Amino acid sequence: MDWALRSCSWHGHETYAPDEPELRERLHVETAAGEAWRCLRCANFVPGPPTGSGPADHAPEVPRGRLLRDRVIMRVLAVERFLRALVLFAAAAAIFRFRDDRGSIQQAFDAELPLLRPLASQIGWNIDDSKAVQWIDKAFDLSETTLVWIAVAVAVYGLSQVVESVGLWLMKRWGEYFAVVATSAFLPLEIYELTEKVTALRACLLAINVAAVVWLIWSKRLFGIRGGGAAYADEHSAESLLTVERAAVSEAA
Repeated sequence: MDWALRSCSWHGHETYAPDEPELRERLHVETAAGEAWRCLRCANFVPGPPTGSGPADHAPEVPRGRLLRDRVIMRVLAVERFLRALVLFAAAAAIFRFRDDRGSIQQAFDAELPLLRPLASQIGWNIDDSKAVQWIDKAFDLSETTLVWIAVAVAVYGLSQVVESVGLWLMKRWGEYFAVVATSAFLPLEIYELTEKVTALRACLLAINVAAVVWLIWSKRLFGIRGGGAAYADEHSAESLLTVERAAVSEAA
């Protein structure tokens, strides 16, 4: 997949007219239909005036190649984190609702559970040994204060997912660090849950989080890995079309 062409089809071309004559000549051509400028993202010539102009050092940073692909992956991670935050906020609200209506919910649970036992036995399921039923029974025994703290903890976790989502979506360096630290902090809990009971959802979420942490640290050169932030900045600069054109001019000279 050509990520540059796909991005240009969504967001439009990014053309720029540098003040330096030698670079300007490499990015500009005259055609029968008028002038055309080379896109900083896909490197194709686009008819019409440039979208920006000025010194080459002031040109917008337009990701290309692998950096553009990485941006798409980060946006996907940001959406996943935001959806997870919505689920956590809904869970926190449900816990608060459970605290307020615990009496009526417990009465309904105690009344309906005996009716479910015959149906469960027909399909070979011992409902009394169910983890879900045991968890509900334990929830009824929790104090209101404990339920409040659980709801607050879930809501705070959801808020951290929102912060992580915003940082990843905006491609901020702090967002990458926050994502790695926040995700790594909950990996032991996810591993423990998986040892308690293996489910496809838990295994999938753990795999996504481990892959996200490894990918962010390696590809974004976090915590000094592969040269750290300086090497990451140099990589971005090397991917810039204007940087490539400037290097070509220097070699020709």
